[in-house]
Order: sequence, then structure tokens, then C-alpha cells
Amino acid sequence: MTSRATSVRPRPQRPVRHLLVGLTVALVAALTPTGGTTPAQAAPTLLSQGRPATASSTENAGTPAAAAVDGNTGTRWASAFSDPQWLQVDLGARATISQVNLLWEGAYGRAFQLQTSDDGATWTTIYSTTTGAGGTQNLTVTGAGRYVRMYGTARGTGYGYSLWEFQVYGETGGSTPTCGSTNVAQGSPATASSTQDAGLAASAAVDGNPGTRWASAASDPQWLRVDLGSTRTICRVTLTWEAAYARSFQLQTSADGTTWTTIYSTTTGTGGTQNLTVSGSGRYLRMYGTARGTTYGYSLWELAVNTTGGTTEPPVGTTDPYNPNLGSNTFVFDPSTPTSTLQSRLDTLFTQQETNQFGPQRYAVLFKPGTYTADVNLGFFTQVAGLGMSPDDVNLNGHVRTEAFWMGGNATQNFWRAAENLSVTLPAGQTVERWAVSQAAPYRRMHLRGAQNQIQLWNGGDGWSSGGLLADTRVDGLVVSGSQQQWYSRNSEFGNGWTGSVWNMVFQGVVGAPAPSFPNPSHTVIAQTPQVREKPFLYVDGSGEYRVFVPALRTNSTGTSWYNKTPAGSSISLSQFYVVQPGTSAATINAALAQGRHLLFTPGVHHVTEPIQVNRADTVILGLGLATIQADNGSVGMRVADVDGVKVAGLMFEAGTTNSPVLMEVGPSGSAASHASNPTSLHDVFFRIGGPHVGKATNTLTVNSDNVIGDHMWLWRADHAASGVPTGWTLNTADTGLTVNGDNVTMYGLFVEHYQKYQTIWNGNGGRTYFYQNELPYDPPNQAAWMNGSTRGYAAYKVADSVTSHQAFGLGSYSYFNVNPAVVEERSFEVPVNPNVRFTNMVTVSLGGVGTINRVINNAGGTANAANQTVYLTTYP
Repeated sequence: MTSRATSVRPRPQRPVRHLLVGLTVALVAALTPTGGTTPAQAAPTLLSQGRPATASSTENAGTPAAAAVDGNTGTRWASAFSDPQWLQVDLGARATISQVNLLWEGAYGRAFQLQTSDDGATWTTIYSTTTGAGGTQNLTVTGAGRYVRMYGTARGTGYGYSLWEFQVYGETGGSTPTCGSTNVAQGSPATASSTQDAGLAASAAVDGNPGTRWASAASDPQWLRVDLGSTRTICRVTLTWEAAYARSFQLQTSADGTTWTTIYSTTTGTGGTQNLTVSGSGRYLRMYGTARGTTYGYSLWELAVNTTGGTTEPPVGTTDPYNPNLGSNTFVFDPSTPTSTLQSRLDTLFTQQETNQFGPQRYAVLFKPGTYTADVNLGFFTQVAGLGMSPDDVNLNGHVRTEAFWMGGNATQNFWRAAENLSVTLPAGQTVERWAVSQAAPYRRMHLRGAQNQIQLWNGGDGWSSGGLLADTRVDGLVVSGSQQQWYSRNSEFGNGWTGSVWNMVFQGVVGAPAPSFPNPSHTVIAQTPQVREKPFLYVDGSGEYRVFVPALRTNSTGTSWYNKTPAGSSISLSQFYVVQPGTSAATINAALAQGRHLLFTPGVHHVTEPIQVNRADTVILGLGLATIQADNGSVGMRVADVDGVKVAGLMFEAGTTNSPVLMEVGPSGSAASHASNPTSLHDVFFRIGGPHVGKATNTLTVNSDNVIGDHMWLWRADHAASGVPTGWTLNTADTGLTVNGDNVTMYGLFVEHYQKYQTIWNGNGGRTYFYQNELPYDPPNQAAWMNGSTRGYAAYKVADSVTSHQAFGLGSYSYFNVNPAVVEERSFEVPVNPNVRFTNMVTVSLGGVGTINRVINNAGGTANAANQTVYLTTYP
């Protein structure tokens, strides 16, 4: 619409008669509470009239914030035409609020909150609705504060928000905020500068158990930090010291965990229990010790934090589970969609995305239950998925395929796409479905119908393909690997079996798998999957409600979770999810999490400048269309607390141009709780350092919690890419892909590539990896630049010397030192010599003879080089 200089919109206004009626109602309501019973006794005074008012925006100069508190029912405030918007009034002093009257113009708020604050920064919600109908609303409330605001999150019209009057009733002289009795630190994520040993973790100081404690190393300085989840106004900190106390320390707060403000300091601490009255605000609080009171370290039984007022969490809107906003890049089809319309959309997406491997575009194409005719040819960053409870609820007569003709038939760069929860019936006379992919391209929960049909993982004549995943899938016919170099199949069913092999084919819990025969052919077969949970998925039930199904944990399983059986698990209405659109701040996302919401990320690149903090057990975080979280300004992308059963699925994490310490952390340092009965799981979670731009992160994924399950992950540093994309040894910098510190962590289908030091470091006991694919960095400029002390290069998979139990099956590591072919890696797998540390079926390859891998594991196995490019080793020790 064009801009206007006046305050009058060229649209129908409510009749004057109705307006007068509304004003009469408003005047009566000033004396009578909602419900029309007895006169109001606690709110005789209109406090807001003539007070200073501000707003998030104004439509034009004729509709200022002040017009809503001027007592003139013929003037109004109006906002810009977007969400959210707010109007705030300063009452001049703290007051007890008992009633707020909203006299809406035609442009009203459908969803809004009324909030109070003592400082205009920290807000407490005293009223909330998602079903506002406009007109005159006389709202009885209970609250206190100097500032009162209307915070609108969803407009009722296509215009902005508009109020003739905003009236706040109450009594001044309200009491000052009291310091709450709730310990907000209890159960929150805690980290420390050091720990004396594994039994004295940082988390023990915030677990509410006075019999457990944190203890540091015996040196200065040391610190203990707790993440409160959002910015809090802190009024008291209680430190319960063990005998090893701090003589000198500060209490500090921070908004980002980086820049700290001291709110208490002493050099005469005496230990014992210290109840410290403080004044400050921040999301993070830490005890920073500078001088110990004993020769030991610092040791706290408990650190407790009390707060006043609310938080700076922004309001979070509701989700309509029958008509959710899944973003402009999600396309939902039903069987009534004309075939021509459907096919046109698919063709347009493929044309745009066929070669778009480093663009920001992301897409999801979703099919409601029914039958369709379509040829789905998937390009980059496109997900196609059914919205049924079973793959057979959606049948496509046609194809769901990936080709590699854009690279002349070479599929080694066909990444970042997904096919899920569909059944496919090939056209009459056709028997071949092609899925020519490499990393980060799951073919999951699919059903290729027809015993006469076959799925080809590329055809062997048009070029190479290099690794992928087929999981929870039924192929009635034959799987042909063709020129596929390595592949991981898990919990699937092949009606007519599998044929083909190159370097490393792993089958786990697969009905119809070939016989084990590594290395000729290179088939590693594991009969069962010890413990796994399938990926959560979005579906539509019989009433039209969108829900997310969370499959149950399975033990010692074979075959799919759904074919000829009822899937076990739980279902969650989308009303319990916050649907994240690109541009949503991490503060809003964290506010949704703090309110107990799950997250659904819509397709796009989501920039965050502070970590997304997942603190609640059993939280589900699901991405559509390979939604990407980019960590900017050196932030961490996501942190998951040491809690049970978090599920993260269908997301990519990307490094920004400023170095991040880590992109994702599962459990804080020192995590020690057992999650054996309900592990956290990561499904189709991918990571990228560089590519579309320079990217930097010291570590990529760090797993500190115990019992975590990884279900298909690709961690990739860009060291070679398309023309015009920045790459290089000193540009895209990243030390390590995966670091595992937790015990009993299991990885299924793990791909880690091109990092500058160890690709994978495993420090926890009881770890298991089923299928590992690695390429070493292509770009070390010379041997001197890639030395691990006196050792040439870094291992692709390092198990720490302290580890006493570990198992790994079906591992491949490859070199292609094209910048300097003289570079040598001493060994691909480096492990302690222990009978309980066992590696089964390994292969190393010098790709094209470019570069050398001297040994397979420790000092065992032959040399892969130009003369002998492929080396196998079946067992170690």
C-alpha cells in the first residue's frame, strides 16, 4: 500500500452510533469489573491518562503513542503493519494494577499480552489471549509495576494495531519487588574452568543435593558458571562451601557468557554458607575465585540463585495445529491438487536447486495422505516427505529420485537433500529408481513398491557416488549399489536382496542383507541394532491436525519400525511446538523453550548470536527442508542440557565468519548423569564449516552427556568447493569434527571430513560406532603445517589412551592431498592397545594415489599410496 500523511485510513470505519455505545461501555466498565457484579474497590484511579507513552512503531505522525493515553476518544495510536508491536505507558511510580481497558479501533490485536515492569526492561505477563475480538475489552488483572504495556503478537486485520485509548487502573505506592524463594540455578546447565575428577562435576553444585559437590583443580583462578536460560534480575546468591573454600572471589553476571560484570567481591571469604544479597541481571552467573582459602582447589556443595520479577524473554505466540504457518518455502499438497500444478512446482524447484549447493534457499515439499502422480527429482536443500503415519499413506505414482547429470554423471557432490515417509510406485514399463547421492542425503522411512523394481545407488557407468544412508526403509525388489563407494543401511528390508560393492558397505539390522564377506566383497553385516530411536516426523491425523510422531526406543531390532506393524511411540500436537521462522531471535526461541514448547524450524537459514539452550527433558527439535542454524559473532549454535530424551532432527549447523568455540554441545562439560533408559538422540544432523562463505569453529560437535545416540550425521569442513566459493587452509579453519566425552555413546552412520587436526576424538568409555566415513583434509600446504608433535598428520579417528572399552565396525578413511601430494598421514585410526578396544573391518584409500596413509591403525596394516591405493584390515587387535 502507498504511504499516507494523515491518520485516516481509506477504509470503512465503525458507525458513530457503535463507537458511542463502546465509549459508554468503557465508562461504565471503569467503575464495574468484568462480569458486572460489585463496584471495583481496589482500582479507583485511572493512572495512565496523560502519562508518557512510547511504542514500537507508529503508522504516521498523526497516530502517536501519546494519543492512546490523552483521554480523547477521537485520537488514536496506530502501529506499523507487522508483528510484534507494543504500546507502553510509564505510570511514574510503582503501582498495583487491577484493571486495564483497551478501546480498539478497527485494527485490533487477536493475540496479545499485558505486561508490567519495574524498569522498562524486565517484563512480567499479567494477561494473555490468542482470541481477542477487538471492540472494547475491560480486563480484570493482578499485577504491579511502574510500566505497563500491550504487547501484540498477532494482528486481527491486515493493518497494524490501533487503540483509541489504553487505560490502566490501580493504586500507586505498591510494594517493591521481593526476592523470590525459588532457586533458579537448580538443574540448570553448569560449566567450570576445571574439575578435580569426574565424580566432582560442575553440575553437582546445582543439582539440589547437598551431598554432592563440584571441586576444581588446585590452582588460581578457577570459576563455576551456571546458565539460567534467560536474563534474570538476581537478588541473592547462596554459596555452600565444602572445606576447600574461596578467600577471594567475585560473583559476576553476563548476558552472553563472554562479557562479565561484577556484582559482588570479597577478599576475606571464610567459607561455610554465605547468603549474599546482590543486585544485578544476566543470563549467566559465575563464581570467579582468585585466591583459595586452602591448598586444595575450590569446592561447592551448592550454588543457589534467587531472582525478582520476570525475565526479558519476549512473548511467544501460539501455533494453530490445523492451519500452521510452515513458512513460505514449505509447499503442502493434497490429492485434489492438479497434477500439472504439482509437477510445475517440483520442476521449478529442481531447476533452481539442481546446482545450488551453496545458496541460502531451503525447501520442503509435503504430501498429505493420498495418491499422486509426480516425478520428484531432488536438487540441493530440498526435502520431500509424506504426511501420513505410514509411508504407505502417501503413494506417488512416478519417481522420487536424484540424478547427477549436472556434474556429468559424477555424484560425489550430490549432498544435502532428503526423501522421507513416502511410498513410490514406478510407472508402467519402468523398473529402476535412481538415488545417486553422497553425504547428508537420507533415504529414510521409504517404501519402493514392486518386487520387480530396483533402486540403484548410481549405475556404475556415469561416475562415482560416495556414501549415504538408507534407514527404516522397505524395498520390495533389489538394491543395486553400482559405483557407490561406501554405504550404510540400517533397520531396513530388501525383498530381493542387495548386489554390488566397492570399499565399505555396512548393513545393520537389515532383513535381506548379503552375507558378511569383508573385504571381498566389502560387506560388513551386523545382525541387530542394539539400541536406536527412529527420527521424529511431522504428520496429519484423520481430523486434519498436524502432529509430530516420536518413535519409541527399540532394542536389538531388525527390519523397519512400520512395515506390517504398528509403530510404537508417542504423538505430540503441533500446538505444543513453537514454529520458528527465519529472522526469529535466539532469545525468542529460548523463551519458547523456557515455556515448555518444542521447536519446528521452517526451511531457511536461521541466524543466532547466542546459543539455543535446550534445558527440558524430552524436548523435540525438528527441522523442515534442511533448515540451517548459523552461529554468528562467534556464538555457539545450540546447547543441550544433561537431561533425558532430547531429540534433535533434520537440522544443519553452519559456522559464521567469526570463530565459534563449538557449533553444538550436548551436555555441559562434566556431565555424568545416566540416560540409559531415555537417551538424547540426533537424527540427520549435519554441520558445515565454510562453503557459502568463510567459516570458523574450533570444534564442531561436542558430546559430553552419556548414552547419546547419533543417527546419521555429516560433519564437514570446506577445503574444496565450487568456483568462487572461498576455501583454504587459513580461511575455513576448524580443528576437530566430533569430540565425545560422554560414556556409552553410540554413533550410527557417522561421516566426518576434512578437519585440520583429529577428525574424531573419543574420550568416553563404552563408545560404539557403526559405519564411519572420512576424508582427510585435502589442503595441508606441506608436511610441516600438518604435524601432531613429531607424528605426521592427525588420525581420522582417535580413541584416547585412557579409554578401556570401545567398539567400531566398518570404517573407511581416504586421503587426497592435492595441494601437496607429498604429505603423509602416519595412521588413520589411533587407539589404546586393549582387548576391549576392538575395531572390525577397516579400509584406507589413497584416492588416485594422491597422498599417503602410512598405516591403517596404530602400527598395523599396510601403506596406501600411489603404488597400492587400497588397503584393508579386518580386525584390531
